[in-house]
Amino acid sequence: MGRTFMPAYTSSLELEAIQLQGLKWTVNHAYNGSPFYRESFARAGVKPEDIRTLDDLQRLPFVTAQDLQEGYPFPLRSVPYERIVRIHASSGTTGKRKVMSYTRKDIDDWADMFARCYELAELTPEDRVQICVGYGVWTAGVGFQNGCERFGAMALPVGPGNTEMHLQFLQDFQPSVICSTASMALLLAEEAEKAGILDSLNVKKVIMGAERSSDSMRDKVRSLFKADHIFDIPGLTEVYGPGTGLDCVHHTGIHYFPDFYILEILDPETLEPVRPGETGEMVYTTLCKEGAPLIRYRSRDLTRLLPGECPCGSILPRHDRIMGRSDDMFIIRGVNIYPSHIEEILSRHPGLASEYQVILERKQDGKDYMEIRVERSQGGSKDTDALVSKDIATDLRKSLLVSGTVEIVDYGSLPRTGSKSKRILDRRD
Repeated sequence: MGRTFMPAYTSSLELEAIQLQGLKWTVNHAYNGSPFYRESFARAGVKPEDIRTLDDLQRLPFVTAQDLQEGYPFPLRSVPYERIVRIHASSGTTGKRKVMSYTRKDIDDWADMFARCYELAELTPEDRVQICVGYGVWTAGVGFQNGCERFGAMALPVGPGNTEMHLQFLQDFQPSVICSTASMALLLAEEAEKAGILDSLNVKKVIMGAERSSDSMRDKVRSLFKADHIFDIPGLTEVYGPGTGLDCVHHTGIHYFPDFYILEILDPETLEPVRPGETGEMVYTTLCKEGAPLIRYRSRDLTRLLPGECPCGSILPRHDRIMGRSDDMFIIRGVNIYPSHIEEILSRHPGLASEYQVILERKQDGKDYMEIRVERSQGGSKDTDALVSKDIATDLRKSLLVSGTVEIVDYGSLPRTGSKSKRILDRRD
């Protein structure tokens, strides 16, 4: 296949040396180039020369999303303006967007990192990759495209929406890979089914990111496209963008890239490391990022590290799929609930499709109420709706210690979207 994008290190000792060198460089670079970091280090009583080992990382202060919003429009900028060749911004909808600055080296490093993802998915230059995510200031579209071109496969940069064009390209150009959000992948698969063209398509692999996807949603996309693999690609604008890791063809966890960043998994309340295998918040420290380096950035994403070696034999470590964000959690009647908890319960009950909504309301009695709407499986009978609803409600009470009503709705009746689906509707305010 030619060039490989896999890391050059072959042992944990070599990796530690790479990480320590990158950590020292990042701390010096940020301290000398960024007033924010200089002030932050001063408040914490730490200087670049204090960083002598990887353990010294814990002496450094955290960076939060609020820091990025307060530093708008160029938060964490650590290089002169003339070295910035691009900016990207998060897709957040509240407050000021989190804008990140990129140098030419940052763009090149990101492309190499993303190309590594395609290599992990065992693509070849013969693959054709239909990119179905947003372009513009969002990192997704250009990230998938630059990585694809760096890898050497054919990019079809269709973007989001425009389902008619997507279906036409799926037929005419015969892409073997689709890159999209989980919601968009499901939408395309269902629309292709409605159009009666599924048997004429050549989709072998689907790379999905930007939102959580339940097992039932992944299974639905896989079965409709008759795809060989569904891959999960994490990433966030603050750490370049999508492409910070990928699960390989064995799907035993997401390989992440410790030669580009250090990943800590911390208790979101105590900010102390969790025990191996326990779920915690992903905290990032970049090792070679120039424009807006991250030092202990609290992502709010939740996952756990996976011990042991992957069957693929890669030296790259793994973390689990992202279970959600700490700020996605909602509280009802004193119980903390993540969307992943709802998905896990729904997955235990046969006859359901992958799409659901949770509606939270506060009624005149002052109490909070939860209703779950979930689609019946395609072609399923309404005759069992009452029994299935009752079983799910019972499961909710036993598993989450909270009551809720459950409504089974027709397949395809909940909203479809080409971006991220909104599944938690909190109407209590």
